[in-house]
Amino acid sequence: MKAIRIHSFGSADVLQLDDIPTPEPGDNEVLIKVVAASVNPIDYKIRSGEFKPEEMPMPETLGRDVSGVVEKVGRKVSFVSPGDEVYALLDMDHGGYAEFVVAKRENVAPKPPRIDHLHAAAVPLAATTAWQGLFDHGKLKAGERILIHGAAGGVGHFAVQFAKDRGAHVIVTARPEDEDLLRHLGADEVIDYVAERFEDRVHDVDLVLDLIAGDTQQRSWNCLKPGGRLVSTVKPPSKEEAANHHAKGTIFMAEPNYRELVKIGQLIDSGKVQVLVQHALPLEEVRRAHDHLEHEHVRGKVVLAVGAGQ
Repeated sequence: MKAIRIHSFGSADVLQLDDIPTPEPGDNEVLIKVVAASVNPIDYKIRSGEFKPEEMPMPETLGRDVSGVVEKVGRKVSFVSPGDEVYALLDMDHGGYAEFVVAKRENVAPKPPRIDHLHAAAVPLAATTAWQGLFDHGKLKAGERILIHGAAGGVGHFAVQFAKDRGAHVIVTARPEDEDLLRHLGADEVIDYVAERFEDRVHDVDLVLDLIAGDTQQRSWNCLKPGGRLVSTVKPPSKEEAANHHAKGTIFMAEPNYRELVKIGQLIDSGKVQVLVQHALPLEEVRRAHDHLEHEHVRGKVVLAVGAGQ
């Protein structure tokens, strides 16, 4: 089968199309014929060497989430069968930039029928990250106020919709050209971070979802009410600042969760959540896909078309 692998760390040029054996599923695994694979920031961070998972062997196939069709199942797998359409959030040992991928059975869920595979592939990692940041770690409740940084991106556009569906008052920071989109997705207030300082306008929020880090995270402490929460996917919040503001700071990395993928799929099928894909490129153009995500302002997701039936 064809797979995109890295043999060393570096720029997008190290992404290489290889022919490798098709894997076989273990007893508790599912072999998926990949129709589409998502490109995420963690991919280019691993590729560049900025983020190095422990004991990562080379060469490495990148890609954390896919949508496709079940090709084969292990002997202890009964909830899906060959021919079923599924999407999956892969663990760090299996890469989705390939024609086939093995996934643990608990990481695989039915693909939302409302959307095609290109859009479904954009969901698992970004949407699970948004869900876990808001609800598992952020404990967001109806009626609370939330500030989301990076709201137009892959994780952010899901977070806006999930928070609105939960009944929160949603405030976002964004570029001026993204305001109409974000209001359409459910944002109640959109702050142009180019023209004004968000901390001058936003006060007494219950939760900050930080998808940016840097100075943005530091300035966000002033937006929280006493007892508020700051949750980040990119940088550990300062314990000292949390104490000074009588707040709680958390960093996390999304974990595969079958039940949450099913809930997210139900929201998509009900029409309450939209999936934004800005770029869909062939697997062979993976270098271009990485360049888009790493160096451009992307609304929603970048996806690779791998097999037939997108």
